Amino acid sequence: MVGNDPGATALPAARVDAAIADYGRWLDRIEASGQVSGLATAVVINDKVRFERTLGYANARSGEKVGPNTVFRIASLSKAFATALTGLLVRDGVFSWDTRLSDVLPFFKLKDAQASEQATVRDILAQRLGLPRNTYDRMLEDDVPYAQLVRRLDEVDMACGVGSCYGYQNVAFSLIGDVVYAETGDFFYHQVEKRVFLPLGMRTATYGRESLEASKSWAHPHRRIRDGWAPFEPKDNFYVPPAAGVNASLHDMEQWLIAQMGGRPDVLPASVLDVLHAPVIVTPSERVATPWRRARLKHADYALGWRVYDYAGETLVFHAGAVQGYRAMIGFFPKYHAGAVVMWNCECAAPSGLMPMLLDKMLGLPYMDWAGLDRPASRDAPAPRNASKRKRRY
Repeated sequence: MVGNDPGATALPAARVDAAIADYGRWLDRIEASGQVSGLATAVVINDKVRFERTLGYANARSGEKVGPNTVFRIASLSKAFATALTGLLVRDGVFSWDTRLSDVLPFFKLKDAQASEQATVRDILAQRLGLPRNTYDRMLEDDVPYAQLVRRLDEVDMACGVGSCYGYQNVAFSLIGDVVYAETGDFFYHQVEKRVFLPLGMRTATYGRESLEASKSWAHPHRRIRDGWAPFEPKDNFYVPPAAGVNASLHDMEQWLIAQMGGRPDVLPASVLDVLHAPVIVTPSERVATPWRRARLKHADYALGWRVYDYAGETLVFHAGAVQGYRAMIGFFPKYHAGAVVMWNCECAAPSGLMPMLLDKMLGLPYMDWAGLDRPASRDAPAPRNASKRKRRY
């Protein structure tokens, strides 16, 4: 038996130990090469934190180091908090996955009148509303307020019928915040704090830029300069609470990972998690998005705030996130109650390859250097001016 799931299977202990040891050595190499300004990561096995590591700077100018309670922006990893809250409200009968948006939000309209009437809560949270991918994200990046953009969805030509195709969204996804307010009379982020953050002991998790900067320790975004790293001011754009608004520390995310793997049924029961992690819409573009995906993924779907991959024959529940100056990844094998989270405060490529290397090692797959550790040492080049726009595929 693994954790609270009598049907779960344990990974071989020796293989887990070897994977964690290798992960530590890979992180040593990342740290020694100076390829990242600051990073925090953990490995959770069977509801226990088996490995925890921080490196680099929360603020290179002041010399403050990243610690396990240093708060990062987690970008699109925020989406799973929105769907978890929704699952709890659905369980409580406040509304349903099939509640129609037009019945709750008088302002909601799509260009196709029939689609406007059909669209449900499940459609927005499963990224199958029928809009072109990343609708209005560029305007969101340019600080056009969410409230204006969400009322202009009826100006956008539909890519397909509601429920018929995958199209990743941030603006439309965030309609769930309006639904929660309309149906509970309380602000979305208050509900998440009350129903998720507090009961899970996520003591430093918050929403919004002001809360990030009020944290006792917070990871400033950094950019490469000639002799190292320089912090800069975080942007307000993409601080739309449901889609990308969460700030969290490593200790927070360890508790979140445990809960998502079934270790806190008092907060997130299996009946809710089963729905959140069930594939809803196929996402073929995910299979070719990066080298490790091309090599390992046999199938890819979007669930509810999570991606679900067939990773070399095993189910992997996963999500990545990116906004200017921040990156984050989280993933776990439900069958084995084994997973990891990694967050870093620069637009650096190397850390994104560490998680698939760890996953490969856990599964006993052949070694592949997805992080580029074996290439001749070189510092990451400065991110191009439009680097923040790449985040929209997450």
